[in-house]
Amino acid sequence: MTVTITADDLAARRTTPVLLDVRWKLGDDQGYQHYLDGHIPGAVYVDLTTELAGPVGTGTGRHPLPDPDALQESMRRWGIDADSSVVVYDDNGGMSAARAWWLLRWAGLSDVVLLDGGLTAWTESGRSSAVGEGDVPRSGSVTVQPDSVPRADIDTVATTTDVLLDARAAERYRGDAEPVDPRAGHIPGALSAPTADNVDDRGRFRSPDELRRRFDAVGVDGSLPVTVYCGSGVTAAHEVAALAIAGIDARLYPGSWSQWSADADRPVATGDAPG
Repeated sequence: MTVTITADDLAARRTTPVLLDVRWKLGDDQGYQHYLDGHIPGAVYVDLTTELAGPVGTGTGRHPLPDPDALQESMRRWGIDADSSVVVYDDNGGMSAARAWWLLRWAGLSDVVLLDGGLTAWTESGRSSAVGEGDVPRSGSVTVQPDSVPRADIDTVATTTDVLLDARAAERYRGDAEPVDPRAGHIPGALSAPTADNVDDRGRFRSPDELRRRFDAVGVDGSLPVTVYCGSGVTAAHEVAALAIAGIDARLYPGSWSQWSADADRPVATGDAPG
């Protein structure tokens, strides 16, 4: 599976893909302003909270999957057809763009890649950015086909025999700190594999060999099925992408810790051990 594209390869493409700007960070809701300040020419801004997630309700987690009809409407507004080639990017090492990468594949698209290094890689290559509002794309005709890639729900995770990876920072896994969700700690049995270790100091994905060694070191060698979660199903998608680069298939638990920790009947483990 091709997961990423370089800035040079993107610029050299003879046909223009659908470009989606997915800038979002926890605690920073100014993604659209960042887009206006500068984006790859032709890119369409995508709001992660309202377009790549559904309304938050009791027991849903912070970023539940969007309703398929609502997602289809958004995808058509972005100009996506069933056979479209789509490139997604952000300015945060792919941490938010990976949500779009995973979700569009979940919706049935097969040709979706992450711009490795995001907007930074584009500008560092000497290419220009556009400012202000982009052109309104033509309407697409895609039909969403939900669950085109596997996912896990909260009950599946509770009984799974998969290798379960926690993609949050180590201090949140241990329960030393929990800045967002109801309880601190991790799902019992989960292994700590922070998403930040998927990329180098320039925000590019590590090589396939490096990623294979990284995941092997935490107990993932591809011999057993893998399920990944994070805080709300955003950065865990980045881990799914990194695993794919390493040649390991994994499924996402979209509800993630924000859903699990909000259910008082679900057990919680703390410390360095899986529990």
